[in-house]
Amino acid sequence: MEQLQTELHKATTLLDRPKLQAEYQAQNEFLVVENFLPQTILEQLLALLPSLQPVINRNYIPNHKKGGSISKFSLDNLAPAFGELYRLPALTEFLKQITAEELLFCPDSDPHAYALYYYTELGDHIQYHYDTSYYQGKRYTVLLGLVDRSTSKLEYQLYRDIPNRETQTRSRALTPGTLVLFNGDKLYHRVTPLGNNEERIVLTLEYVTDTRMSTLNRFVSNMKDAIAYFGFRQVFRSS
Repeated sequence: MEQLQTELHKATTLLDRPKLQAEYQAQNEFLVVENFLPQTILEQLLALLPSLQPVINRNYIPNHKKGGSISKFSLDNLAPAFGELYRLPALTEFLKQITAEELLFCPDSDPHAYALYYYTELGDHIQYHYDTSYYQGKRYTVLLGLVDRSTSKLEYQLYRDIPNRETQTRSRALTPGTLVLFNGDKLYHRVTPLGNNEERIVLTLEYVTDTRMSTLNRFVSNMKDAIAYFGFRQVFRSS
């Protein structure tokens, strides 16, 4: 963990944080930073992926989602470096400065605190959605590109929630090492369908401003994660 902290700290000190913070606010709490992850950290994470193949949970919801996922629980057991990255002070301090929020880690019982998304079969995708916060506070999503040998894109709509402002639809590839940060309740987004013989793997990290969640919302959140992402065995083993 100390090595990860040192390398990421060096990388983030080179970034123009005031400029990035202004861009984040101007885009209604949305930011993209290309080449955010140092190559050494990226290579360390990529080296872990082959060992994770057996625990990928494939899911398909007609007219909404098709793909694979690996939960926090599996990552903790098989590849703890992902959890170490999630908690790195160099990362959380950067995110706190950009969002101007006192970001908190999700509870250990949240299978979506950090997870991997796999788009590896023809047509893998997810339709337009918000990353709705079931917590009492805000939820912030971080996406980190790991593998992108695909024509699939992150497509998103800026300012959709602002009355009297024109919605802007944009898209971009999530190239390896790229960071995307956004307020989950503000960014309407999707992943366009994967082409034939393509592959796209993304690490998602979730931070919140309040770790409290009602019993009803916890049940709804767990059911969503069980059906659409990780499977019932993974999600409800720790509830």
